[in-house]
Amino acid sequence: MILAAGILIALFFFFGAPLFTIFGAAALLGFVSGGIHPSAVIIELYRMASASTLVAIPLFTFAGYMMAESKTPERMVNLTQSLIGWMPGGVALVCLFACAFFTAFTGCSGVTIIALGGLLYPILLKRNYPENFSLGLVTTCGSLGLLFPPSLPLILYGLIGQVDVDKLFLAGIVPGFLLIFLLGLYSFKVGLRSETGRSRPNLRGILKAIRDGIWIIPLPVIILVGIYGGYFTASEAAAVCSFYVFIVEILIYRDLKLKDVPRIIKDSMVLVGGILIILGVSLGFTSFLIDARVPMILLETVRQYITSPLMFLLILNILLLVVGCLMDIFSAIIVVVPLITPIAQSFGVNPIHLGIIFLTNLEIGYLTPPVGLNLFISSYRFKKPVLQVARFSLPFMLILIAALMLITYVPSLSLGLLDYLKMH
Repeated sequence: MILAAGILIALFFFFGAPLFTIFGAAALLGFVSGGIHPSAVIIELYRMASASTLVAIPLFTFAGYMMAESKTPERMVNLTQSLIGWMPGGVALVCLFACAFFTAFTGCSGVTIIALGGLLYPILLKRNYPENFSLGLVTTCGSLGLLFPPSLPLILYGLIGQVDVDKLFLAGIVPGFLLIFLLGLYSFKVGLRSETGRSRPNLRGILKAIRDGIWIIPLPVIILVGIYGGYFTASEAAAVCSFYVFIVEILIYRDLKLKDVPRIIKDSMVLVGGILIILGVSLGFTSFLIDARVPMILLETVRQYITSPLMFLLILNILLLVVGCLMDIFSAIIVVVPLITPIAQSFGVNPIHLGIIFLTNLEIGYLTPPVGLNLFISSYRFKKPVLQVARFSLPFMLILIAALMLITYVPSLSLGLLDYLKMH
C-alpha cells in the first residue's frame, strides 16, 4: 500500500502537480510508514510561526506591491536615466539598477519583469539596442536584486538556516553590486558597439527626477541605517518600511487611493499565503528527512568522495543550479538548506557565506533552461518563444556564473563588510 502511494505521488509529480502538494504527500507518507502520527507535518510550521522574523515577510511584500501598483517604477526609471542615461549603455544600466532596486522590495521576479520590463524593453529597442540583448537583459534583471535587503529569500534563508537575517542583509550587498558591475561592463560594451542613442546630461532634468523621487530614494537608507545603527530589528524595519510606503503613496504622491489598499493587501497576501503553504508542507517533509537521518547519510557519502572544501563548493554550485531551475526559490530554500548545511559546516564553510552562495545560485536558476521561471514569464510578457528567450539570456547567464565563481571562492566578498563592522 505504501509502495502504491509512493508510485502515485511520483506520477502526480511527473504530470505537473503543484510542488507543495508533492512535498506534503511525501511527508505524510514518510511519517505514516515510520509509524509517526501525521500531525508531525504541522509541528514544524507551528515552531516556525513563533519566529519573530517571519512577520517581516508579509510587511515587506505589502510595501513592494504598493510600489508596484503606483508610479514608483516610472520614477525610478526616470531618476536613473537622468543620472546615467548619457553613458554608453546608459539605458541598459538604468534597467540593471532600477530592476535590482525593485526586485529587492518585491522579492518576486515576475512582478519586476511585468512592471518594469514592459516599461524598459521598448525604450531599449528605441535606443537601437539589439533585440537579443534587450530581451536577455530584461529577463535577467527580473531576479537581479534578490541579494539586496530586504529581499524575501534572504529573510526566508535566515529563518530556515538559523542565520542572523541582519548579517545576511549586509553580506549580500557587495556580491549584489558585483553582479550589477559585471553585467554593466557587458552593457557598456554593447552600448559602444551598437552606437545606441544616449540622452544628454541635463541638470534641470536631473533635479526634476530627484524631486519626483525624493520620497522613495531614502527608503533603502532608512532600512539599512535603522537596522545596523541599532534603531530597530529586521521585523521592525519591515513595519517602518510598509508604513512609510503607505504614507508616501497614499498621502504624498497620491498615486493610490485608500479604496485601492484592500485589493493590494489581498494580492500581496496571496503571494505570502503561497509562501506559507510551501513553508508548511516543506518543513514537514524536511522534518521527515532529518528523522530519517538523510543529512547524516549524505554527509557520510559525500565524505567518501569529496575531501576538499573547494571541490565541495564546486559540486554544490552545480547541484544548486539544477535545483534553481527545477524548483521555485522558496521551496528550494526550505527543502535543500537543512540538507546541505551540516555538510557545509563539516567543510568549514561559513553559514553566512553559504547563504549568499545559495541565493546567487537560485538567482541564476531563474534563467537556467529548460524551466527557469524568468524565461517563461518573459516569454509570456513579450510574446516570444521560450527557447528564443533562453538563447538571448545565455550571455547574461554566463556572466552571472563567472560572478558566482568569484563569490564562491572569495569569501571576503560576502563577509568583508561584516568583518569591517566587527573590527570597528
